[in-house]
Amino acid sequence: MVPIFTPYPSTSEHPERMTTPLENLLLDRSDDGILTITLNRPSKLNALNAATIADIKQAIQLALDDKQVRGIILTGSGEKAFVAGADIAELAGLNEVNGRRFAEQGQEVFCMIEESTKPVIAAVNGFALGGGCELAMACHMRVAAENARFGQPEVNLGVVPGYGGTQRLTQLVGKGKALELLMTGDQLKADEALRLGLVNHVVPAAELLGFCRELLLRILGKGPLAVGMVIDCVNAYFAPERNGYQTEANSFGRCCGSEDFREGTRAFLEKRPAQFQGA
Repeated sequence: MVPIFTPYPSTSEHPERMTTPLENLLLDRSDDGILTITLNRPSKLNALNAATIADIKQAIQLALDDKQVRGIILTGSGEKAFVAGADIAELAGLNEVNGRRFAEQGQEVFCMIEESTKPVIAAVNGFALGGGCELAMACHMRVAAENARFGQPEVNLGVVPGYGGTQRLTQLVGKGKALELLMTGDQLKADEALRLGLVNHVVPAAELLGFCRELLLRILGKGPLAVGMVIDCVNAYFAPERNGYQTEANSFGRCCGSEDFREGTRAFLEKRPAQFQGA
């Protein structure tokens, strides 16, 4: 594994893992450019608090700035939870003013993930509830272990989702089912989440990270400039201030003027694998 920060000593328990200065995350970058971000608050079932949100923001920004990082897997530590929700002790102290700011700060970070031009896959290894479900939905794709559970149970606390859950859940499963899940707080098992389109794949827990790596490597073999523009074009569909068709036409034109396009078409005509450079 290759650290994306100034090197820190390896831990004795995990000699292959390089530690980082982020308190609530573990970051591992493999030689093939895949950065695995692991939320690491196992005693709290990886619940999100303000410090963890700040760590996620820093990790995503560092990943976007690091040319050696080509794709990201986001997962949770332990076998029980991806992210079991928000840290309720912290949540209980909010009022109307700082509650709004709390939601806006989380939305800002999750939008960074959604708008990343580097593909991000959520490897959901257990409970993804509340903020955890919102975090998974901000990723470009979701792969769930068979024991995964999804839900937005905020109404049980007398509050609504604050990190984009009402918007992204509706986009993924449709208005009627989203309203049902948001108003009842019911949880979905992995197979039901797959049926509804909330997740892309369901796999045995032991195969989760390997499956995500294989899926991401398939994507990373394509033109990186085009992959990033696919993300932007799809996001444009859901942005009322943008014209998705025009975004697509502009992106197509930019691709046609790129070295990746010239390499891709040459490689196809010469019947050889393309060597994309992302330019």
